[in-house]
Amino acid sequence: MTKPLIGVTTYLNPAAWGLWNMPAALLPAQYPALVQRAGGLAAMIPPDPDPDSAPAVLARLDALIVAGGADVEPRRYGAERDPRTGPAAPERDAWELALIHAALAARVPLLGICRGMQLLNVALGGTLRQHLDGHTGGEGVFTSHTVKPVPGTRYASIVPYATEVPSYHHQAVDRVAEGLTVSAYAEDGTVEAVEVASGGWGVGVQWHPEMGREVGVVGALVEAARA
Repeated sequence: MTKPLIGVTTYLNPAAWGLWNMPAALLPAQYPALVQRAGGLAAMIPPDPDPDSAPAVLARLDALIVAGGADVEPRRYGAERDPRTGPAAPERDAWELALIHAALAARVPLLGICRGMQLLNVALGGTLRQHLDGHTGGEGVFTSHTVKPVPGTRYASIVPYATEVPSYHHQAVDRVAEGLTVSAYAEDGTVEAVEVASGGWGVGVQWHPEMGREVGVVGALVEAARA
């Protein structure tokens, strides 16, 4: 059986390797490794300066993962910047929002991870909480917490029981966009997963599945891509 091609969005940051120190499109290796363990082929999708190229990119993919990373620029959801919100990533915001809209329009299976889930909510008109405590183990340290699925949702059909997930985030969904259904919560009430209510396979998770051992939602994405 042909393996589906899963595009994964990338960071755009200064990086150093060998003798070089320059801007780089990069991605933590755990992302493609998880796609590969789940049975897919991984392709890195760096920001394109022309967001109108998004439909052409999606036409060549079987599914899309919008990866974690920088905080979403608050003006994208009509909010003033909180002092605790991190530096903007305007190239990623513009490109990944265009990819999300193109994926939804073309019904290409879509998974948003952390920032990717937040962008999915913003793309459809929702808002974000710009800071919450207790979802990191300190600067640069992942923690874990329990996520409980909402019965009857797509996520609950993938993982029907409460589970410990790896996380590192200080922002989360606030007002849920129309067209999205909440499909998992943390014990403190934080929205931990959302899904597109109709019109194709689209899921967002607040945690970082690439840091865990199970294929979980990425396995389900790959199966949707096969279909």
